[in-house]
Parts: sequence; structure tokens; C-alpha cells
Amino acid sequence: MIDSKEKYRYYLQQDRIALGHSEDRRPKLFGDETWKFEILLRKIEYYTNCKKGPAAAIIRKYYKFRFHRLSILLGFIISPNVFEEGLAIPHYGMLGVHANAKIGKNCRLLEGVVIMADGGSHDAAVVGDNCFFGIGAKVVGAVHIADDVAIGAGAVVTKDITEAGTTWAGVPARKISDNNSHANLCQALFQ
Repeated sequence: MIDSKEKYRYYLQQDRIALGHSEDRRPKLFGDETWKFEILLRKIEYYTNCKKGPAAAIIRKYYKFRFHRLSILLGFIISPNVFEEGLAIPHYGMLGVHANAKIGKNCRLLEGVVIMADGGSHDAAVVGDNCFFGIGAKVVGAVHIADDVAIGAGAVVTKDITEAGTTWAGVPARKISDNNSHANLCQALFQ
């Protein structure tokens, strides 16, 4: 969680690396909407967790307004303070993550991923570090997913995945290999 200016800058840097952008590059004026979304997400987290007072409240409301508009444009339902550093959303398209979910560092989400609570519960998934979610993957309920897990396209996870460094697919999701998620993540994160 972002709790200082240094951590805010670190999160932004790790998100940029996870998206595969070079160090000297900024988001383009037209394009790079998912990167702009992630930057706004981190700004809201910073102003919510670190800044107090009337001026910070006005700035926070401004960023929340821009964040809300961009969320609607991109089709994202994501709340602040859910993801650790290294978030990568490479494409826009429907994406939903429950506000109570806790997702570790270096997570990559492709379009159509849904991580939600089930049937009136407010408990959502706890996802480890270095996880990858393929197109249309679904995580339902308060499941725990270990580190270095890859969830294949269209998979539906309804039970805990306790085996780290594995790949899961199918409906319901079941283990298909002992390959970890690192091949699906930006390699610069592991250097």
C-alpha cells in the first residue's frame, strides 16, 4: 500500500516496467489509456492514504472524477488500494476487480478478467505475487491464490490454489502444468 511519496514513485516506476515502457518515456497524449488509468489509480491511492486537509480533498476529488470517467471509457471496475506495485493492464476492455480483493505485486490482467465475491459475501480473493490472468479468466469468492500462478484464458477459479508456480485452466480451473507465470510477465521485473 502506498504510504509515502517515495513508495508512490516506486509504484509508478514498477507499473511502468510491468507494462514494458522504457524509463524515459511518458504516456502519449493520444493512446496509452491503460497506463494513464494506472497513474490515476496510484495518484488516488497516494492522496487517499498520505494527504490530509482541504486542499488534498479537492485534489483527490479531481483525480477521482478523472479516474471515474476513464474507468467508464475503458470498461474497468477497479478500486484503489487493491493492487501492490507492478500492475500491468496491457489492453482495455471489460475488467472487474472487487474492492475487497488483495492482489500482490507484479500482477498482469488481460481483458475480460473478473475477480469478484460470490453470493452476497463481501469477501474476495487474496492473490499472491507474480500472478497472470489470461483473457476472460474468472475468480469467484474468497479464494487464495499462491505466488507465481498463471490462470489460463476462460478459466473459472472457485477453490484455493495453494501450489505456487503452477498453471491452471478449465471450468472449474484445475492444474494443467508446473510452469510458473514468469513467461507471461515482463522479464525486467525479475532483474
